[in-house]
Amino acid sequence: RAVTVPPLPPLLVRGRIDRLRERLATLPVDALLVHRLVDVRWLTGFAGSAGLVLVTADDAALVTDPRYGDRATVELAAAGAEVTVEVGGPGARERYLRERLAGRRLGVDASAVTWAQARELVDGTAVAVEPLDPLVPTLREVKDDAEVARIAACAAVADEALASVRPILADEPTEAEVARLLDRTMEDLGADGPGYGTIVASGPNAALPHAAPGDRRIAPGDTVIIDVGAEVDGYRSDMTRSFVIGEPDLDQERWLDVVHDAQTVAIDHVRPGSTGREVHEAAAAVLAGHDLRDAFVHGVGHGVGLVIHETPFLAESDEPLRPGQVVTVEPGVYLPGRGGVRWEDLLVVTDDGAHVLTAAPKDPIVR
Repeated sequence: RAVTVPPLPPLLVRGRIDRLRERLATLPVDALLVHRLVDVRWLTGFAGSAGLVLVTADDAALVTDPRYGDRATVELAAAGAEVTVEVGGPGARERYLRERLAGRRLGVDASAVTWAQARELVDGTAVAVEPLDPLVPTLREVKDDAEVARIAACAAVADEALASVRPILADEPTEAEVARLLDRTMEDLGADGPGYGTIVASGPNAALPHAAPGDRRIAPGDTVIIDVGAEVDGYRSDMTRSFVIGEPDLDQERWLDVVHDAQTVAIDHVRPGSTGREVHEAAAAVLAGHDLRDAFVHGVGHGVGLVIHETPFLAESDEPLRPGQVVTVEPGVYLPGRGGVRWEDLLVVTDDGAHVLTAAPKDPIVR
């Protein structure tokens, strides 16, 4: 089997700290401590499991422990990070931060830091902690070309894996067997692994939007939802295709067609200036016109990048979409006890619309 992942452009982080500083300059803090590891990775290129980034108006430092000193230095240099590396054993990290923060106002992401973590840093010091709304996650929303290349590579792997595995759906495998085979195939194709827990849901399980694959055998007459994505270099893809085993009945045909129409209309709304809420409402209106609105129980989509579910969450967002954002469009209907259908594609917003990154055909009938 050919490896799908092509050579990828260098992933450089130069300039990201400066973009963060521009936002910090508008806030009542002297420094920001970045705790969330995915934010640390995006800012510096460091992919280890222990690290904090301290950002001030003048400098930035990655603070890690001795396990990661050499690795951090190599990864930051490769990414072009304008960040120093500070390495210390137990207690040294806290001492370094306290010395640097003496008398300063420290901003922390209130959604990423517990009160106990904040107090550990500032107890016995004059440091004032200021809880902030997330800053780095909103910066991460707009991807550069190297990030989009990685997400596109993930999508190509998932496309090819699904094409390879699809024929076995007619052989009455269990859901878990299909999920395991998809995961192995994505790795064989050059991915680092699945981008999230692969979903294979059949028959009544397809009425559960995020069902876990189990021992149920896929049988003739079932609707089957397969939600699959890959991970490459930390980035992820997300796609769902729906199937019917054998000839669909009239209800199944209607679900497939109506959800496809809802997705098509929603995708047409993905362009700069449209809001996520407008995309969601476009899909919901189509489903409402066919008395299926109540069966659509989740938002129409979300951002994808280093995290599989990241901002913007379209159904809740009144912010205009911007070129470089990567989002899913995934309307679905779920009928308890009967089954369900979801079509999901991954798109990158462009200057004049959007480009679809997922290419697996929407050919639902498996015989």
